[in-house]
Amino acid sequence: MRGRRKVYLYIIGALVLVYIGLLTILYCSESVAGNSMIRTFGDAFWYSLVTLTTVGYGDLIPVTPLGHAVGMVFLFLSAGIMVTLFGAVVSFITGEAMPFLMLSLLRHKNWYYFADCEQESNTLAANIYKEDPKALIIYGEKISSQTEIPNYPCIHLSASLDKIVAKKKKIGTKCKVFFMKENDIGVNSRAVNLDQLPVEVYARTTNGQDQLSGNIHFFHSYECCARQYWRSKPLCSHENSIVLIGFGNYGNSLLERAILTNIISIDQHVAYHIFGDAREFLAVHHRLDELFSLNKESKTRDSLIFQDEIWAENRPLLERADRIIICEDDEQMGWSIFWTLNKYYRVSGRIDLRSSRKAPGISYFGTNEDIYTSAQIIRTHLNKAAITINELFRRSVSYPTLSWNELDDLHRQSKIAAADHILMKTRILLDDETITELGASVVKEAYERYCKAKDSESAREMYRKLDHMRWLRFYIFYNWSYGPARDDEARQHPMLCRYEELTPEQRLERDAAWELMGNIFVELEHDTHV
Repeated sequence: MRGRRKVYLYIIGALVLVYIGLLTILYCSESVAGNSMIRTFGDAFWYSLVTLTTVGYGDLIPVTPLGHAVGMVFLFLSAGIMVTLFGAVVSFITGEAMPFLMLSLLRHKNWYYFADCEQESNTLAANIYKEDPKALIIYGEKISSQTEIPNYPCIHLSASLDKIVAKKKKIGTKCKVFFMKENDIGVNSRAVNLDQLPVEVYARTTNGQDQLSGNIHFFHSYECCARQYWRSKPLCSHENSIVLIGFGNYGNSLLERAILTNIISIDQHVAYHIFGDAREFLAVHHRLDELFSLNKESKTRDSLIFQDEIWAENRPLLERADRIIICEDDEQMGWSIFWTLNKYYRVSGRIDLRSSRKAPGISYFGTNEDIYTSAQIIRTHLNKAAITINELFRRSVSYPTLSWNELDDLHRQSKIAAADHILMKTRILLDDETITELGASVVKEAYERYCKAKDSESAREMYRKLDHMRWLRFYIFYNWSYGPARDDEARQHPMLCRYEELTPEQRLERDAAWELMGNIFVELEHDTHV
């Protein structure tokens, strides 16, 4: 790089010397002629500028043969200069100079950088642009002829991420970086040294922890789909039989979210019938039989029934099910199952179909527009709620506990699962199963209802039992067991027992998730005013 810079400097220096030499020749030859218009060095300089820029005022004209020769040189040079200038302008507009200039002028914006401009990236970028009026979308690759031009303003720049981030100069919010291809962060050259840059990174993955380092976060598109499904189509009290057809990545995630969040009553007995290969799932989550009835329907607790036969063979189950969820990883296969059910079966319950595209007249879920949103991937409100739950918990106990930054990934997920259940708590408190969104007024009303109800000892005990049931499910799902003292390495906890066996102080800990609603209401109201 330094050698090339030296060559450029030598070339520029040589051109300047040649130019000064031509001016000197022009001045010397013209100043001695009696009828010359070019009498001073300044006149020679002015003539050269007028000629080289092709303006040609005609106010100064060389009269000597040597002056004419220098004038011809300037004329030939003017054509070359104009071509060079035109090329420089085109290069500035189409190259990196123009985007970098735009970045320098837009430092106050909220920057969102995408490593690619594929469909998933475009969907998330469009959603972000709708939600954030100060958003600046930056793509890390130049648009190709096959790529559809986005309907929102954006910058395409294939320069290294550190050069792009350097233009921010730490003004405003940190740049948010997205790797939207599955497991892309491990192989993409743009992901090198991300932990050393002042950015927040969100990388799509099929496995791994929720967080790699302080600024690198992972998200799972299957988990996002499952979270979106149970939020938009929550479990209702009349539903006791749920069928899942397809147990690949989407089916696993849907059942996981159902286990962790579908807690609506201490007396519920929902039976989940799963069609698909569940051997690995059952091997990994080998303690589920402590809370669920496995492969046998129960009237006192939830059941997980993994069907050995193919879905089409169990007609009575399909026809009496309250809900059928078609969640095959192969979307085309899912559509085929949907049409078969509608054509040949007398289904009494609802049928929900996973579809990446919108389907009029069909109860669908999992479209790109629903999955790839900032609420699903950046999860600002969900994480804030989880952090608040942890702080409320820390204040409610007498023994030392860890702050959010000190928690490992598992215990962060525990708080996030508690925050995820807030929608269910709201529906329970207001006895309204039409609620699918957490608005400020709704949460305020639910919190006021809780404050009134908790004066009743029986109501408070019911709420605590309900949240203890949710808490137990989380830790049993991750294979924790009872132990006389908490031991994270052995995955043992003294509260992994029946609610009646808890101490009075341990029972108090279950209030934190309900008390959180007061904080959420304040935050939602603040966001509305902002």
